[in-house]
Amino acid sequence: MSTIVQNLQAVDASIVAAADAAGRPRNAVQLLAVSKTFPAEAVLEAAAAGQYAFGENYLQEALDKIAAVSHALPAAPMEWHFIGPIQSNKTRPIAAIFAWVHTVERLKIAQRLSEQRPPQLAPLNICLQVNISGEASKSGVTPEALPELARAVAQLPHLRLRGLMAIPEAQVQLEQQRAAFRTLRVLYERLRADGMALDTLSMGMSADLGAAVAEGATIVRVGSAIFGSRKYE
Repeated sequence: MSTIVQNLQAVDASIVAAADAAGRPRNAVQLLAVSKTFPAEAVLEAAAAGQYAFGENYLQEALDKIAAVSHALPAAPMEWHFIGPIQSNKTRPIAAIFAWVHTVERLKIAQRLSEQRPPQLAPLNICLQVNISGEASKSGVTPEALPELARAVAQLPHLRLRGLMAIPEAQVQLEQQRAAFRTLRVLYERLRADGMALDTLSMGMSADLGAAVAEGATIVRVGSAIFGSRKYE
C-alpha cells in the first residue's frame, strides 16, 4: 500500500472521528485533496484509491496537471477546484476548466467568471473567500462587505453561489481554531437566514480539520497530510 493511500485512509479516519464527535454523518464532509506543487502521478495515485476531488492554486501548473490526468483517466469523475488567488487576466481558463472556485472576493472577478463560463457547461460553483481574521496579508472580502457581494454574485448567470471559504490565522489551541471557524459559520447562517440558498462551508486544512468539522465544514482542504510536505522552488 502506498503512502498516499495510507494517508488518505488516515485523513478519512480523522474526518469520521470529528464528524462522529459533532453528531454529523461522514458524508456531510467532502475531502478536497490539495494537490498543488505535486505531480500528476500523485493525483493518479490518489484517484486510484477513490479520491476524485482535487484543489489547485497555481493556474498553469493546474492546467498541465489536469490535461495529464484527463489523458490518463479519461473516464474518471474528476472534480477540480481552484483555490488560489485569481488575477483578472486568468479568469477565462479558470471558468472553462474548473468545476468550483473557492476564492472569489471581488464582484469584478465573479462577473468575468460568469461571462467566460462556457454555456454548455454546468454553472460554475462559487465560494466567497472571507477574511475573518482581519489579516492584511490574507485575501478575502471583509465580513461587513460580504452581504452586498453575496447578493450581487448570486444574481450572475452561469454561476452558482454555494457558500463561503476562509483561511483563518493559524492557531494551536482547539478552542481558538473553533472560534475562527464559528465566525465564518455565523456569517454563512446569516446569509441563509436572509434567503440565500447556500450549502457549503469550505474551511479547515491538515492542522485544523477537526475544529472545522466541529463547526460545520462541508469541505475540508487537505494537502500535506495526504501528499507530504511541499517543496517550493
